[in-house]
Amino acid sequence: MSTVTVSPKFQIVVPLEIRKALGLKPGQKIKVIQLGDRVELIPVRPLSDTRGLLRGIDTEVDRETDPS
Repeated sequence: MSTVTVSPKFQIVVPLEIRKALGLKPGQKIKVIQLGDRVELIPVRPLSDTRGLLRGIDTEVDRETDPS
């Protein structure tokens, strides 16, 4: 676990090992979420990164018959 310091401008530096593990790039957007007394940083990924995410999913759906 890493410890960071909040600057007088309320900025922090994400430690190198975390930047590398998450593949963060300069200028990348990060969502900030407060959960109780903690803060979570979630990288915003481009929609193109999700391409193929659902490949192989079963799209067959059993439907009810039409009553008419």
